[in-house]
This record gives sequence, C-alpha cells and structure tokens, in this order.
Amino acid sequence: MGIQVAIRHVTRYRYDRLVRLGPQVIRLRPAPHCRTPIVAYGLQVSPSNHFVNWQQDPQSNWLARVVVPEPTDHLTVTVDLTAELNVINPFDFFLEPEAERFPFTYGPELAAELRPYFQCAEGGTLFHNYLAAIPRVEQPTTGFLFELNAQLQRDISYLIRMEPGIQTLDHTLESQAGSCRDSAWLQVQLLRHLGLAARFASGYLVQLTPDVKALDGPSGTDRDFTDLHAWCEVFLPGAGWVGLDPTSGLFAGEGHIPLACAANPTAAAPISGALGESEVTFDFEMSVSRRAARRRGRCAAGHRRRATDHGRRADLRLARRRRRRRVDHGRGWS
Repeated sequence: MGIQVAIRHVTRYRYDRLVRLGPQVIRLRPAPHCRTPIVAYGLQVSPSNHFVNWQQDPQSNWLARVVVPEPTDHLTVTVDLTAELNVINPFDFFLEPEAERFPFTYGPELAAELRPYFQCAEGGTLFHNYLAAIPRVEQPTTGFLFELNAQLQRDISYLIRMEPGIQTLDHTLESQAGSCRDSAWLQVQLLRHLGLAARFASGYLVQLTPDVKALDGPSGTDRDFTDLHAWCEVFLPGAGWVGLDPTSGLFAGEGHIPLACAANPTAAAPISGALGESEVTFDFEMSVSRRAARRRGRCAAGHRRRATDHGRRADLRLARRRRRRRVDHGRGWS
C-alpha cells in the first residue's frame, strides 16, 4: 500500500486598489494522464463572489475559468489534494519496434498529430554548438534519453529564480544555471531539434524522507516537501508521453504530479489572466503532510480469520473426498 499525502497550495495576489479582473485561468488540477492516484481534490477561490467553469484545453489539461464580477483588492487560490504515492518504475514502458533505437522516425499519421510538439525555437551559437555535440550514433532510445537527461543535470545548475518568464536558450547555457522551467524548456528544444516530439510540463513535485538511509551515495531529502516544478515530456511510440526531469537527472516518477502540459510554456502557466492597472504583491505557501495509514486491525484480522476458516473447511472436504475415493477403489479391487 502506498503512502497518502495531503498537499496544500495557497497563492495570494494583493492589489493596492480595487481593480477589475479579466477571466482568470487556473491550471492547478492534476492532469488526466497523471499516474499518481489522486484520492481527493478541492479548489477554493477568494473573493467568494465569483463564478467557476471547468474546461479542458486541446491537450486535455483541466482549466478552472474564474470570473470575478466586482472590483476586488485581492485574489487568493487555495488547492487541497490528497495523493497516494505508490512506487512507479519509470522505465516500465513498452516501445514499438521502430522506436526502440534512436534515431527513429514517427509514422506520417502520428507525426501529423504531434506537429505542435516539433516546433523549434531559434537558438544562438551556444545552443547549436551544444546540440551538435550530442551523439547521433544508433543506440537504444531509453539509454539515449537517460544520458541526455543526466548530461543536462550536470551541465545546468539549479537556480531559484522568481522573475517571470523563461530564459533564452543561450542565456541558460552561457550562465550554466537556470530554474526548473529554464532547464525543462532547454531540454524540450534539444529533443525537438533532434527530431523527437516534446512538450513542457508543469506540476507538483513531492519528495519524502526515505525510511532507510542509503548505504552509499546521497540519501535524498532530509524533510518532506512539495513545490511547483517543471519538467519535459517526450512522446515515444508505444509508451506515450514519458517524463524527463533535467533538474534532477531522473525520469519522472510517483512524486511528479503533472498539472498542465503544453507545446509552449505559456499555455501551462499555473494562473494566467488580465487585470486593471495596479501594484501587485504576490506570495504563496505550500505544505505536504503524511496522512495516517489506513488501519489494518480488526477488519484485516477478521478477513484473515475468515479466509483461514474457509481454507480449513476446504481442506476437510478435500480429505473426505480422498477417503471416499480410496474406499471405492478398494471395493473395485476386492
């Protein structure tokens, strides 16, 4: 049985005057392709005088379209969700034979459906030099992606960056540092230039302290935490969308909870919308807590007891049948 965790995410915008808000689009609900089971989900918006319409965009992401009819001096969005973290083997996927080795070519029909995910941004000299250094020799596709993901983790240092937007590809390579969204967008563009369909993913990252410390190497985080995160997804025939996290150098696992995935990062922003002219103060808070494991006391013991009783009765019936067979055989031989 997995570990249930409760995530709370509060986003606050405070305005220095009463302003009118245009429709606000909130992308903070786990996407339909999320592999981590979501046990419960709730979204609260303040001010209370508002209207919410749930929609889905062309990528099937959930969108909450919020309309606040009256001027307001704040906007607060609160998400509460419960997820069950079962261990996911990120390499447990099937590849069609034609996609088992890189480089490969998508079939015409599939390529037409994936067209938005092949669109390449213009990169400068540094980007094209980095791209040219990536080996193109034929090799297993999974191994190629693993090595590229690990290479980006080594080459680009993680940077907490509060400024909006995404760095240019060359700036990220020149500074050798970037936020998770900068590294994710760099990886998306590298994969597209290599002929692979890739998209930008925004979601929650949950990391829990391990029950047992590693005997060698890092043991992971020393506290349970969650945060908004960004990574890359590549489409592999047979497997579908596979998550790659260049910030950690790992494939996406049970702790990666996608909220919105899109060909362009702006279409995956957690919250977007227009507002009247004003000074805005922004802050947020996030927390994760482990929920008590489901009790396996009397109920489980009762199930085990009943199962044992059924088993004993079945053994007795089988033994009686065997005795009858031996008696019948004896009569036949006499």
